[in-house]
Parts: sequence; structure tokens; C-alpha cells
Amino acid sequence: MALLRRVIPSLVSISTNNPVRITHVHRPQLTVGEAKSNSNINMVCESLRRGLNWDALNKRFGSLEFSESFVSRVLLELKKPVDAKRALVFFHWSAQCKNLEHGVASYCITIHILVGARLLMDARSLLESTLKKNARSRFLVVDSLLNSYKITGSNPQVFDLLVQTYSKLRMFEIGFDVCCYLEEHGFSLSLISFNTMLHFVQKSDNYPLVWKIYEHMIRVRKYPNEVSVNVMISALCKEGALQKFVDMLDRIHEKRCSPVVIVNTCMIFRMLEEGRLEQGMLILKRLLQKNMILDTISYSLIAYAKVKYGTIDSAWEVYEEMLNRGFHPNAFVYTLFIGAHCAGGRIEEANKLMQDMENAGLMPYDETFNLLIAGCSKAGRLEEGLRFCERMMKRGLVPSCWAFNLMMAGNLCESGVVKRANKMLTLLIDKGFVPDEITYTNLISSYGKLGEIQQVLKLYYEMEYRSLSPGLLVFESLIRGLCQCGELEKAEKCLRIMKDRSITISACVYETLINSYFEKGDESRASQLYNEMVSTGLKPSCACVFHP
Repeated sequence: MALLRRVIPSLVSISTNNPVRITHVHRPQLTVGEAKSNSNINMVCESLRRGLNWDALNKRFGSLEFSESFVSRVLLELKKPVDAKRALVFFHWSAQCKNLEHGVASYCITIHILVGARLLMDARSLLESTLKKNARSRFLVVDSLLNSYKITGSNPQVFDLLVQTYSKLRMFEIGFDVCCYLEEHGFSLSLISFNTMLHFVQKSDNYPLVWKIYEHMIRVRKYPNEVSVNVMISALCKEGALQKFVDMLDRIHEKRCSPVVIVNTCMIFRMLEEGRLEQGMLILKRLLQKNMILDTISYSLIAYAKVKYGTIDSAWEVYEEMLNRGFHPNAFVYTLFIGAHCAGGRIEEANKLMQDMENAGLMPYDETFNLLIAGCSKAGRLEEGLRFCERMMKRGLVPSCWAFNLMMAGNLCESGVVKRANKMLTLLIDKGFVPDEITYTNLISSYGKLGEIQQVLKLYYEMEYRSLSPGLLVFESLIRGLCQCGELEKAEKCLRIMKDRSITISACVYETLINSYFEKGDESRASQLYNEMVSTGLKPSCACVFHP
């Protein structure tokens, strides 16, 4: 160390008489313009630090021209928190008094400075202004903030504020894209920012985006808190889906689950429904690691995925593994297998599972019966389908519209037992069943084929009473039945109703009326209808007996 003390002075104190050549370090000289610009920047900053008001600043710098570059350099000189308010004064003064329209770069530098000084309201105000101005440029603002992040010595809170501002401005899609963009650049938002996004998006009723954001949270390991879960429960309520998933979990777990389990089950189920199996399994694994979903629910969801996209055998392996690990069978999984067998036409296997389910003390529910009714209908097993429907009614349940309609269209009506179907419909309506247009269309069509016009009319008026809009099939049955009974005036009235309601008139309707008028001897009206039919582009078939 002593040697260093003696050597270092000797190296820097070289005599001018020393013949040894000395190498000089040359620093670049500032141009006159650059020197003047630096001087002006220093003068502006000094004036701001002295607290000069706008009038004094105008007098002193009124003749000085400000460029975007000049403004940015002044702002960077004032980037320390102690100068943050002065930077804001300069930003507004230069815009108002110098008629300068600030660019995105100046906005973003100022925002960084304000966030660093915890002047968040002012920062948010500037963010709102620049986001509105640049709404069409998706990543312009965030790119500028990223570019000026280091030179301003900023902190990640600026990006939380950015995304929160997007949310409050209802610019949800861009805000979420920016959130993902920031993740790619190494910046992860706070849970508060995610909750802000969830809150505003949920209020806007944009449910697909709500779930997209929630899923992204889990993917980047920002796990929800009570606020997050409450927002998602509200979204489920507004979607009308909450009861569906509460019922599903009651059948799987046989106990009421916590809100976070309900929300997470819904998310995984949606992902599986959309066919995103790999992503769904990845998210499910993370939820299991955090004890945010139950094991028995996970097994049941995996079985669901296997049944929907794989094979029954692979799903059954998952089910057996579940049982081997000590978990109890549940009605949800049984119904999955019953539905799979019904879809494959294996009604005997489905019936056996139904029996096993009941022997295990599990209660079949509406979906279980609906799948069996539909399966029996497709397989042509009328009596079994009817028995399942009757069993439902005894338990206080009613079949779904699609299952009942399938049973009528595929079996009851074609078998000529339409009266039995109509009686059953009356009983179901008394128990809360809500028929749709297809329900009535099937019955009207069947009664029409039997020539029972009074029943056809009765069902038609019942449709009108229930504010159901009769379609082409209903009017075809009506007109055919009325013509068979010789009620041509009433048939013509139905034709006028079809025209008034802009219902496309088929060749069948025209030919039924034409043939009826021709058989009655009214060739004039038959000819009018024939010409009308041809003028609409319809071609008469061989069933049309009248040809002018």
C-alpha cells in the first residue's frame, strides 16, 4: 500500500521538462447550438426551482422555441421526486403557453416522474389523456413507457396504473392485451390491477373476457383473493350459471363447496368444454398445488374430459383410480358414463349403470333421466323412454325440452300415439314444464296426419296464447287439415297470416290449396294461386293436379 501511495503521485505529477511523450484524452466539444440548448435547459430548470409562475416564465422564455426533444430533456433534468411537481408545472405550461402539443414520449416521461413521486392522481390524469388520444395505437403508449422506464429510474407501479386506467376507461380488450404484453417484457401486474380489470369487465357484462383474465391470473401465478372470487361469483350470477355449478358440485362432493372452489371448477369446466384440454390440465394442476380445488372434483373433471374427447375405457380407468384412492363414487360421474353409453346406442349398459347408481345410494337427477330418455328415443325404445319420463315426474322432476321433443318426434308421433303424448304434455305443464315451438309443431303435425283438425286448431291457439311463433311446419299442418275438412276460407286466412308475418310459403302449402280449390271446382282461384306460386320461383311437383 505504501508503494502505491508513492507511485500514484509520481504518475500524475510529471514535470513539463520530462522528455517522455504525454498522451492527452480528448473530449468531444459541444457545438454552439448544443451548448446554448444545455444552457437554456439549465435556465428553465433553475427558474422552475425558484418557483417562477407562468407569467414570469413567459417573460423569460417567451421567445425560446421548444421542440419535443427539448421538452424531454428538461423533464429528465427534473426526474427526481423532489422536482416532480416542477416537472408537471413545466409540462402544462409548455403545452398552454407555448402552444406545444406534447407527444407520447413527453407524456410517458412525465408519468414516470409523477409515479416515482407518488403523485398518482396527476399521473392517472395524464395517462387518461394520452390513452384517449392514442386509442387506435394498441401498444404505442406502453412501448413509450417501456422505452423511458430506465432513464427515468421508474418503478413497476407505473404499469399497474396504466392497466388500471385502461380498465376505468372501459378499454378492456386493449388493457388485457397490454397486460399480456408486459408479461412478455418481464413485468407482472399486482393482484390489485387484476382485480380492477375483473371488476370493470364484469360490470360491462363481457363474461368471456372476465374468464380469460381470471385464467391468465392463474397461469402467471397471481392467485385470487376474496375480492377476486367475489367478482367472479357476481359474474356467474349475472350469467345465470351459478346454480348450475353449485348443483354440479353438490353431486360430486355431496357437500356445499366454498366460493373459490365453485369459481375454479367453473373455469376448468369451461376450458374443457372449449376443447382446451392441455391448458385445462395445466391450470388444474396449479389449483391442486394451492389447495384451491378438491381432489374428488379434479378426478370427476378429468373423467368428464376423457368421456368427451377420449374413450369410455380411459375415463373408467380414471374413475377406478379415484375409487382406489378412497374417494366415493358420485352421481356426476355415473351420469357421464350413462350419457356416453346412450350416445353410443348401448342402452342395456346405460340401464345397468342406472341400477348400480341407485344401489350405491346415489340419486339420479334431471340430466341422468334426460340422457336416458334421449337414448331410448334414438334407439326406438318407446316404452322405456316413457317409463323414464314417468319416473321423473314421480320424483318431482320434468324432462328437458330437447329430450321430450326428441321422444315425441322420434317415437310417440310416428307410432300414432299422439294422444298419449298430448296427455303427458298436459301433466308436465302442470309441473312447470315449458314447451317450445318444436313441442307444439310435433303435436300439430301428428294430429294433422290423423285428420284431427280441432286438436290442431286448439294447439295452434295455445301456441299463440303462450306467445310462441308458429313456423312453416305448423302452418303446413294447419292448412292441410283445414283443406281436408273443406275449410278453405280458414286455410286462406292462415295463408294471409303467413304473408303478414313474412313466413316463407312452401310449395306444399300452395299445392294443398290449389288442389283443394280445383277439386271444389273453383278453377279461377286455383289458377291465381298457381300463378302466385310460380311467380315466387317455386316449381309445381307431380302432386299438383292443377295445370293451367
